[in-house]
Amino acid sequence: MVEDIVKETKGKGVSAPATGNAAIIASRLKDISTTEEHSRIITGISELDRVLGGGIVLGSVVLLGGEPGAGKSTLLLQLCGAISRQVNVLYITGEESTRQIKLRATRLRVEEENIMLAAETDIGSICDLVEQTKPGIVVIDSIQTMHCAEISSSAGSVSQVKECTARLLTVAKTLEIPTFIVGHVNKDGAIAGPKVMEHIVDTVLYFEGDKMLPYRVLRAAKNRYGSTNEIGMFDMTGTGLKVIENPSKLLLEGRPIGVSGNCVACTMEGTRPILSEIQALVTKTGFGTPRRAASGFDFNRMNLLLAVLEKRAGYFLGNLDVYINIVGGLELDETACDLSVCLAVVSSLMDKPVPDDMIAIGEVGLGGEVRNVTNLEYRLRESQRMGFVRAVVPKHSLAQIDPKEFNTMELLGVTYVKQAIQLL
Repeated sequence: MVEDIVKETKGKGVSAPATGNAAIIASRLKDISTTEEHSRIITGISELDRVLGGGIVLGSVVLLGGEPGAGKSTLLLQLCGAISRQVNVLYITGEESTRQIKLRATRLRVEEENIMLAAETDIGSICDLVEQTKPGIVVIDSIQTMHCAEISSSAGSVSQVKECTARLLTVAKTLEIPTFIVGHVNKDGAIAGPKVMEHIVDTVLYFEGDKMLPYRVLRAAKNRYGSTNEIGMFDMTGTGLKVIENPSKLLLEGRPIGVSGNCVACTMEGTRPILSEIQALVTKTGFGTPRRAASGFDFNRMNLLLAVLEKRAGYFLGNLDVYINIVGGLELDETACDLSVCLAVVSSLMDKPVPDDMIAIGEVGLGGEVRNVTNLEYRLRESQRMGFVRAVVPKHSLAQIDPKEFNTMELLGVTYVKQAIQLL
């Protein structure tokens, strides 16, 4: 139960005439200038700029969520260091002391000249400080530790988080100050607090990554100033987060040569094609019911593809355990990886390796047909750049591709998944 204090408003009634400066003024759409309102600040961190849509928009409010230990505070502190060369930065921490932030900044080798720190949790004092200093960018770490004195509930409650976010939004829009807000996540992986918090901010970012792996992925769940399909990849090192310019090369490093059960797939993350290795292991089961497990791939999609292989290709998997693994911790949720999964499973079943210079791209239907995929040219260019010389693609897509662009690559068109398996 949350107590709401009802106060009598001083506004005029509905029938009262509007006098003085209280009247609302409407502007013509063509008269509104966009040169200043939508100018962007380039952070200097290329992967972050990509996800934000080309930089930080003035007056925007960005909500950053992620698991504990993913590196949210590290990313924002590095952002402050990179952007402090252009504007002044105000970093508000509610979880750590200023001395702890100083120690982390020293370890990360962050430029400290134009960064101001404050350890405060009262949202009223924070808004007053922002209005007094008028920095170029504000960082709030985190919103769950902030509290409003007018609300009696404890910090982190629904009413507190909603009110604190609304006040920060008002200050950011009024003074045209970009604001980054760190949000904790609950056990389901969603940002803790009311859903309205995600509605009122301009951009919602998720910082993901397995704690056992050094790679981190930055995704945009909402972005009013750019696409939500882009991702940014980082490498967590002892001196902070390093930008990964070529994710395909990194994910294919150490790929086993001449080993069965491995096939390379190409997935699109926004406008960026990324090559990743799919591993499959098919073994005889020791139980009455065979086991099925998938890491980084949709479990239901895997069962669908196994059923297609049994019904349309004639490979019986009813008494065999099947394991699918995506190397590097990526989550492949695109149907263009279906053909690669099927080839990896059959390769492990027959103990016959997929050629190391071959890549498979295509969606597999219930009839065993190989369907077209989007952005096939971008995928093939990335594959050619990474040294692949053969590509198994849907036969229907060959008519839309200029073979002169891929003169160093052999394009193998297939109509059914059974034809693709015969190429092994």
